Amino acid sequence: MEQFVAAVQEVQAEKHRDVSVVDEKAVQNDSTSPSTSASIKTTAAELRKEWIQFVTLCLCLFLAGWNDGTTGPLLPRIQEFYNLGYTAVSTLFLLQCIGFIIGACAALYLNDKIGFGKSLVLGASCQIIAYIAQSTAPPFPVLVTFSALNGFGLAIQDAQSTGYVAVMRHYPDRKMGALHAVYVSPLVATQFAKLPHRWSFHYMISCALAVCAAIATACVFRFKRQEELLDYGNRRDDGDETEEVDGKNKYRQIFSMRVLHYLAFFMLLYVGIELTMGGWIVTFMLRERNGGSSSGYVASGLYGGLMLGRVVLLPLNEKIGEQRAIFVYAAIAAALDIVVWRIRDLVGDAVAASIMGLFLGPMYPIVMNQAATFIPRHLLTGSIGWIAGVGQVGSAAFPFITGALASRFDILVLPPLILAMIGVMVVLWLLAVLESRKKRV
Repeated sequence: MEQFVAAVQEVQAEKHRDVSVVDEKAVQNDSTSPSTSASIKTTAAELRKEWIQFVTLCLCLFLAGWNDGTTGPLLPRIQEFYNLGYTAVSTLFLLQCIGFIIGACAALYLNDKIGFGKSLVLGASCQIIAYIAQSTAPPFPVLVTFSALNGFGLAIQDAQSTGYVAVMRHYPDRKMGALHAVYVSPLVATQFAKLPHRWSFHYMISCALAVCAAIATACVFRFKRQEELLDYGNRRDDGDETEEVDGKNKYRQIFSMRVLHYLAFFMLLYVGIELTMGGWIVTFMLRERNGGSSSGYVASGLYGGLMLGRVVLLPLNEKIGEQRAIFVYAAIAAALDIVVWRIRDLVGDAVAASIMGLFLGPMYPIVMNQAATFIPRHLLTGSIGWIAGVGQVGSAAFPFITGALASRFDILVLPPLILAMIGVMVVLWLLAVLESRKKRV
């Protein structure tokens, strides 16, 4: 009996110990729950902050698309207002090209010297000054001079915005597609182009958008450097590069990469195709397809296709692979360009141009996403800034070349020139892919 009582007491003591352990664990869990909650809140705050930054950068790219997409519809009216030929009016693109070149070269320097936030505000401020001057319909030399200042500001904003989104922590590939999807052509430019003496009032709207961009970037990024904005509590993601390099060494590493130059020249041609088509397709439809005053909507259809392609084709990009997608989309775009060239039908050509934009659209974000795999992470921001900046040079250089050729051979040179550019672009992409695979081996 004594042994039985002792056994019962031992069992009760064991249960008491188990309950004590459970209670102790519950206390420990309760004590750790506040920190867990704080961690969740911190992550939510980071996501919210990143989305606010992303939407602000989308405003910068929308302004870039607004600027580039409105040149085409306004071009015939500018020619008529100033009584200019193709070559003379193409100096708008030439001076903007010079501004883009300076801005592309300055983007890397400004990012290191004054930082990301200040660079964005500087770019928007240059655009504000340029649009104010252009809204007065000044003498043509003054108009094109301020196009250079506008190009300088646009190149800085485009390079900084693209480089920043590429290194965001959450879904940078999808955000890159959405960022460049807002690069669209507005329909409003066509309405202003129909007004003989008030076409320049369009620049007032552009100025208002630039003011909004300057205020938004100043408030959201607060003139801070990119390292401060992206470094949440000095935390690093797994696999991030921690190597620190001085300025000279960084530039030397960036420009010694062969794949960087392939991507930069690819982007030069790609953006050149976008802006050459967008800038001259209206004139092409007016002169060669007997289009009326609504021909400006063809340019809007092209840019609408670009916007949709960067969003709608995202699942297809993932399914067939982004590297392969470039080759497929380039082949389709080339075929549609031949349709515009050889089929003399206004509606058919307008539809072909829009679908062409649909398949050209995803190329820009795909290249920027792939650059993140081709280029070391600690060199990525500067490299993407350079690629985007050089790409913007094409937006001014090739429309000017097209105008010069059109003065001598007529605007019919547009489709074959675009076809040749697509061919060279495909070769450059092939070289970039082969170079990246060679380094992995």
